[in-house]
Amino acid sequence: MPKQLQLNIPPESAYNEEVITNFVASCLKINRSEISGIRINKRSVDARKREIKINVLLTVFFGNQKPTPLITNKFIYQNVENKPPVIIVGAGPAGIFAALRLIELGLKPVIIEQGKNIFERKRDIAKINRNESINSLSNYCFGQGGAGAFSDGKLYTRSTKKGNISRILEILYLNGAPENVLYDAHPHIGSEKLPDIIEKLINTILIYGGQVYYNTKMTDIITKNKKVVGCITANDLEFQAKAMILATGHAARDVYELLHTKNLKMEAAGFAMGVRVEHLQSQINTIQYHSLLKNKYLPVAAYSLTTQIDERGVYSFCMCPGGQIVPAVSAEDEIVVNGMSSSTRNSPFANSGMVVEIQPEDVPQKFHQFGELACLRYQQHLEKLAFINNGNNNRTAPAQRLLDFATGKLSSDLPKTSYLPGLISSPLHFWLPESISDRLRKGFLFFDRLMRGYLTNEAVVVGVESRTSSPIRILRDKETMQHVDIKGFFPCGEGSGYAGGITSSAMDGENAAVKVAEFMFL
Repeated sequence: MPKQLQLNIPPESAYNEEVITNFVASCLKINRSEISGIRINKRSVDARKREIKINVLLTVFFGNQKPTPLITNKFIYQNVENKPPVIIVGAGPAGIFAALRLIELGLKPVIIEQGKNIFERKRDIAKINRNESINSLSNYCFGQGGAGAFSDGKLYTRSTKKGNISRILEILYLNGAPENVLYDAHPHIGSEKLPDIIEKLINTILIYGGQVYYNTKMTDIITKNKKVVGCITANDLEFQAKAMILATGHAARDVYELLHTKNLKMEAAGFAMGVRVEHLQSQINTIQYHSLLKNKYLPVAAYSLTTQIDERGVYSFCMCPGGQIVPAVSAEDEIVVNGMSSSTRNSPFANSGMVVEIQPEDVPQKFHQFGELACLRYQQHLEKLAFINNGNNNRTAPAQRLLDFATGKLSSDLPKTSYLPGLISSPLHFWLPESISDRLRKGFLFFDRLMRGYLTNEAVVVGVESRTSSPIRILRDKETMQHVDIKGFFPCGEGSGYAGGITSSAMDGENAAVKVAEFMFL
């Protein structure tokens, strides 16, 4: 019979198959030859003490037994070519996983995506990194795979109550993600692997009779008697269906504008705003692993920081160890930064969003005239402010040394950076709204007490980090997931204001598909 073990072991035993087998044999007091295989079920780094250990839950197999990957779900796809269609607007995580679930449920997904396929999209992203032109429909935010396609590929979420996260991780694994996404506490794929995985997911949709249209921007939703009947696109295509899943992501401002003009109920939603902080990865390793020399068996160190400053949260967001900062802009006259990393996480830099919670009541009064779009307009204002403070110089980002920011000094020069378009010295502490800059400053001082050495002028703050979550919530019924005004209209994912990140958006997309099936088969 297989045997489960819970171990707290040194890194050299946890990340080397040969060594961990010897360790288990010693622990069980048996000969190594009796072990036919080991399957890791869960693994996490325990860095609370000076001696770093790894928590591992594993299953040991004996004799003729062979370990298999820990797959707990079945995925049975059927041909849906002639089944009732469901329109899905957006080919990001929510849209793709909604489509796959619809196929399982016997409905035909018809995805329309305003951007390009993922490989054509790479060329547009390369232009942005070279500080050249930006395609407003094909960039880090828009196109096949959505904003998650060229991100760090982190798959950790606290939203486990919103769906079955194991389904999402297992689908990703079965389509090319590394096996450790099934068991690592903070699973990670890597920006260079995500495009191939996304392409495989899309191919599955096509193989089983779904349809995908690129360069197809929705311009209007067609309704009749307060029910969805279809949509119209910019290239004069009309799609008809009894149900539509809206999975456009939180950067699709044109969709919010459309819903606003049609008087469909939305509300301003709290979001977060701040900067991206970049350290040398060696600095973070030293702080987190309590040593100048990192154990070669340990992953590069990460961190998660949070506190309350003046009744608002200040916290790290989308921490990318061994990663790079990228220009996540979707318009010419704005600056937005985000983070990503490859599967190897071998960049000499570590970066993280460091943001301040903003509630609708925190938004300056002049933006309230826009009603439910108030937070969105404020977000846009701050992104344009960053562009003005880079000298209107394409994607060059305004930046300041971290300690200078905390002490209110202009940086005379800047350290090396991973941000390819380049940095320009700018007094972020001065031109960011005081409600943001002052909380960030106090937050950095507090975080330096938690991580001694964090607050240093070897680190740099880069502005602005503004796309952490949707500044709009599209109102939907809690039970049916349909919009409160329109039957058959299912907003989901980050753009709806009910999810954040790859996995929670994917789960929300799956949930929407289930509710669509209930609606269609009534």
